[in-house]
Amino acid sequence: MRPASTRLLLQFKALADPVRARLVALCGLAECSVSELTKVTGQSQPRVSQHLKQLCAAHLLERFKDGHFVYYRVPNEGEGAASRRSLLALLPDDEPRFTKDVNTLREIRSQGGRVVAPVSDRDRSLHRALVELTVAAPLGDLLDIGCGQGRILKLLASRAQRAVGVDIDSDARRRARAELLLAGTPNTTLRQGDMVSLPFADQEFDTIILDDVLCEAPDPAAVIQEAARLLNPGGRMLFLASVSDADQKDLRVKFAAWAAAAGLRLAPPRPIPTNQPAWLLAVATTAERKSVAA
Repeated sequence: MRPASTRLLLQFKALADPVRARLVALCGLAECSVSELTKVTGQSQPRVSQHLKQLCAAHLLERFKDGHFVYYRVPNEGEGAASRRSLLALLPDDEPRFTKDVNTLREIRSQGGRVVAPVSDRDRSLHRALVELTVAAPLGDLLDIGCGQGRILKLLASRAQRAVGVDIDSDARRRARAELLLAGTPNTTLRQGDMVSLPFADQEFDTIILDDVLCEAPDPAAVIQEAARLLNPGGRMLFLASVSDADQKDLRVKFAAWAAAAGLRLAPPRPIPTNQPAWLLAVATTAERKSVAA
């Protein structure tokens, strides 16, 4: 038999077990740790680990390490992605067992308490500006560097082909996973990463957001150069920084210098909101593409 047919039969066999079907349904909605899956299913950790091993062998799940933890998720890309999506679409959305599992996972992730700050009027202005940029051009594959608790990922993930958040703070990533599960963003993943040495391939992303990290970075130019390595030649990089009226002029000059050092074209930065700005947003593009106004 052809390799694709052999893989499909292996996937049918893997999904024939009710617990493995539950694991796939969960990991299709959110990346999950072994500990979380053990608590949700009520199975022992060795038993869950064995199920996960079989699901990975069948190319239904992938595993990755994030800090000290290992997570599992349904891969969005890679070999057999189209057939895998078609197969998993057969899992019923209205299965009570799946719904109960998702609710249990939400309870587990909410045990640390939600400390997400309310959205201010100024933040709403920023959100509108970011959404407007998605109308001007598709996000494609999105990378949010310094994603924190995932506020921008929650806003933009549904508009992206896939969304990846990077933050060095493990507690922020934990809270982000809880928020993203509540938001229902199955195309989103979170990773630990150093801003100047990120674990991704060259030209892997179409849109990259430097999420209020430049002003605190020891070497902002190095952060931008590393992000530029990951940017598709036709892509966009968004410089985002919280500001006050006093430091806005100085930051504009710095944005221009940092972008030029990385070989990027920078559109004029935009204060948000226009009166009493709380944010400065600028769009940088590679030399192969004309600048898109922010």
